[in-house]
Amino acid sequence: MNKYDIIIIGAGPGGLTAGIYAGRQGTKNLIIDRDLAGGIGREVPQMENYPGFESISGMELIEKIKAQAIKNCELHEMENVEAITQNDNEYRFTVKTNKDEYLTKTVILATGSSHRHLEAKGEEEFKGKGVSYCATCDGFFFAGRDIVMVGGGNSALQEAIYLKNLGANVTIIHRRDEFRAQQHLQDMIKQEGIKTILNATVEEIKGEMLVEAVVLKDTKTGELKEIPTNGVFISVGYIPHTELATQLGVDLDKTGHIITDKEQKTNIDYVYAIGDVCVGLKQWVVACGEGAVAATSAYTDIKQKS
Repeated sequence: MNKYDIIIIGAGPGGLTAGIYAGRQGTKNLIIDRDLAGGIGREVPQMENYPGFESISGMELIEKIKAQAIKNCELHEMENVEAITQNDNEYRFTVKTNKDEYLTKTVILATGSSHRHLEAKGEEEFKGKGVSYCATCDGFFFAGRDIVMVGGGNSALQEAIYLKNLGANVTIIHRRDEFRAQQHLQDMIKQEGIKTILNATVEEIKGEMLVEAVVLKDTKTGELKEIPTNGVFISVGYIPHTELATQLGVDLDKTGHIITDKEQKTNIDYVYAIGDVCVGLKQWVVACGEGAVAATSAYTDIKQKS
């Protein structure tokens, strides 16, 4: 059974950064991801707030970080971690995947999150038939067509701008009376002339074979109205992947996110957590910083016990 000093579960920006720092500290480390490196970060159409890049897509930035990471660590993509068990020896954890088993002294959880669904009638039925959670994946198919973007945060507005630039006729629907997104994105929405409907929720997605309309509910009056659309893009937040954390007995907050201290340590010794799965700001630069901190904490803890 292969042995490691640090195993990082998740190859998003935080996990890859942890691998870079762990490798440069001279530890033997492994990153495992059940998908391709980057996860949902690959879907970000364009970001303008990552230091050093005036504008860069999530896909391009992930490939740059990945190229740097694999010079410093081992990376296993498309390998799913099924269980982590604790041992009473130097190699405190056994990590079992769908392909193999590994021993490690420490674990960094960088398991990320997945798209939250609306739970609206018709949402599951029309998934892939006009309902999408990824503008960069599916936006091309909606050039010249009417679509609605549901959400009011940074991701929703970024994707709305991206879809507008692809040639789609975009309307943003948000359940509150103002957006939560950064002000510069709100300014861009106005500059682009993107229509908005505030104080409204999507109650139903309708159509025959494909999406044809959505039913909106006014959050103030309760009034229902139907508007025609060819597509529904949904960006209403994320659900943290904490299954492995729960297995280990890691403490979560009331929203289901992992609680860590300033060294990214959890309540379980030699288990650390970083990125979107944790309490805190959901930003790439934050995840990368947490990755550097966690790898350094793990290295320090290993050395102190050796």
